[in-house]
Amino acid sequence: MSFSRRDFLGKAAGLSALALADPVSLFAQEYPGASKDLVDIAAKPVLDLSSLKNPVIIESIDLLKKGNQFFVRVRSKDGVEGISLDNNRARYLAPIFLERVAPFFIGKDARQLENLLWELYRWGSNYKLQGLAYWSPVAWLEFAILDLLGRVAGKSMGDLLGGVIRKRIPFYVASGRRDSTPEEEIVYLQGLIDETKAKAVKYRVGGRMSRNEDALPNRTKELIPLTRKVLGDDIALHADSNSSYDPPQAIEVGRMLEDIGAVYFEEPCPFDRLEDTKLVTDTLTIPVSGGEQEYSHWRFQWAIQNRAVDIVQPDLHYYGGMIRSIRVSRMAELRNMPTTVHISGGFGFIYMLHFASRTPDIGRYQEYKRNIQNYSDWFDPPLRIIDGEMTVPEGPGVGIVDTKQVLKGAELVKA
Repeated sequence: MSFSRRDFLGKAAGLSALALADPVSLFAQEYPGASKDLVDIAAKPVLDLSSLKNPVIIESIDLLKKGNQFFVRVRSKDGVEGISLDNNRARYLAPIFLERVAPFFIGKDARQLENLLWELYRWGSNYKLQGLAYWSPVAWLEFAILDLLGRVAGKSMGDLLGGVIRKRIPFYVASGRRDSTPEEEIVYLQGLIDETKAKAVKYRVGGRMSRNEDALPNRTKELIPLTRKVLGDDIALHADSNSSYDPPQAIEVGRMLEDIGAVYFEEPCPFDRLEDTKLVTDTLTIPVSGGEQEYSHWRFQWAIQNRAVDIVQPDLHYYGGMIRSIRVSRMAELRNMPTTVHISGGFGFIYMLHFASRTPDIGRYQEYKRNIQNYSDWFDPPLRIIDGEMTVPEGPGVGIVDTKQVLKGAELVKA
């Protein structure tokens, strides 16, 4: 194949034009199959900056450790502080945060957060780190900056991200066990219901990335009908295979879940095999969900555009924070698909509450990691569980009243 000088100059001019384009337009041109309405809705600004008239210049960013918990503290030149909690990954991802994320934001105007996230991705070739290990540290910093901006603006995180539309969030409580027999798991699930007053539960099926192997012989086949028989018709049931199955096996398990009227079937096939998941979604009537391991905007767009799942599940940490996840939820809403976020980290359910407070279609239930009592008194009014629902934190930013008390005794983590 030969190229003339005119061809070369034409292509060069095209590349120059792309270099000046905004990030969303740039990627849209590289992905000609993208639906324009999905591209357009994802490109719209997320933050409500109307009450932030003056620059909020970031003066310092610290990573702190208190016991087993890591915190990020962001301080503006005016002395306002915002904080966030990690997702239990900083013990091995701290170097990425300290060397590849935090330094970029020093001296920047926090109001420019949306564009700064893109520039950070380019800075120092960070895009070569693309993945959950990169986006989790980005999320820690984004959450802290949103807390900072909320405190300056006097707005909750939900209001800063477009406006609060609900103040109580129905939840399910999840069992993470696979070492239990069906009978033991039923006892455990009932205990979770008694403890939390949840009206929905999620349990594990399959063996986790197990190539169709069950965790224990016949565990899944016996557990699914037993959950409905023992827990009754009033409890909504979710099942998560954690990428256990190929499509034929996933469909077989999905049929069992359909028989008991389960709410949804999460991650039936290996998470990066989107075509396999789509085949299961197309075949079953039970809603299929997925996306917790995803870090690519464009793969989420493909999954939404091609209905690879019925419910999208970005993880607020793994996917890089609120802003990116809201862009996914906007695309999903255009296709009448709910966004029920996945949670990593014990404090992650607090960020989920803020996300759910402002997102129109969140599905029926959101995940709760339990132990609300560990954080309830950080907020005013304290967080509460009322009839299977959690209250959304009030107050500016994430809503923590006394950040200095929360950070008391924390030690600085150095690069």
